[in-house]
Amino acid sequence: MAPANTERSRKRSGFCISADMLPPRGDGMRFTKMQGIGNDYIYVNAFEETVREPEKLARRVSDRHFGIGGDGLVLIGPSSSADFRMRMFNLDGSEGAMCGNAARCIGKYVYERGLTDKTDFLLETGSGIKQIHLNLEGGSVRSVSVDMGKPRFLAREIPVAMEDGPNIPLKVSLPWRIPLEGYCVSMGNPHCVIFPKEDIDLIELGKWMAKNPLFPDGVNTELVWPQKDGTLIMRVYERGSGETLACGTGACAVLVVANMLHLSPEENMVHLLGGDLKIRYLPDGRVIKTGPAAFVFDGEWPEDEDI
Repeated sequence: MAPANTERSRKRSGFCISADMLPPRGDGMRFTKMQGIGNDYIYVNAFEETVREPEKLARRVSDRHFGIGGDGLVLIGPSSSADFRMRMFNLDGSEGAMCGNAARCIGKYVYERGLTDKTDFLLETGSGIKQIHLNLEGGSVRSVSVDMGKPRFLAREIPVAMEDGPNIPLKVSLPWRIPLEGYCVSMGNPHCVIFPKEDIDLIELGKWMAKNPLFPDGVNTELVWPQKDGTLIMRVYERGSGETLACGTGACAVLVVANMLHLSPEENMVHLLGGDLKIRYLPDGRVIKTGPAAFVFDGEWPEDEDI
């Protein structure tokens, strides 16, 4: 694997490199590892590379001992309805509809690798077309804002296997080891937000939640602790990936639920294990997420590996 080279000094936001600075092409599949506040994926330029079995490839490259290591695989390709299309696969090979951190990384990738000169463009995802805005500094992408659209609250839209109640967000009772209450919302994928009153094993709870028949498509589980300074701290267990350092759609779900429960203003910082995201819940119902994205390294997956 060849490290990314740059004439600029390395910053927290990562390297800024151009396509002509990449190492010479071999016979394998080129990839780029990127991370958005610790949520790391393997990115493949599907304009140039062909991936026949992305589900299988996602499992192999995501392995942190025998592969490249990451939370999954993201393909960046052409779209008939937007500027680019994103397909993302979790580390277990399942395809996800949307990943907010991956969307930000794609924004940095397509601009700094010369696939576009736009600072505002449209990205097709499994949960619809998202608007991407690039915040530049010195010609590099300093941060990326993603219009995540409007949250969905109906049980059939999330989905949750129950009837809609009188309150929004949808409240559910969870008969785990200890009784818990959660609030369900979809940000393109299903989330259940919990405000724990005692110590909880997130991994144990997340595994139980992901297999719970209450959630027919699985669910991402967020534990949230409102802070005295008004900000929010969260941890997340993602269906198909386990606990991750960050989840962009999860941070949006957390802010929406906390705001509706009068635990947060409409604009707030959400602190995750991998870093911070700024979330805005607009009066028209849309949610805007802003945060960094970074290159980690470039490499080439061997030709004799099944892709």
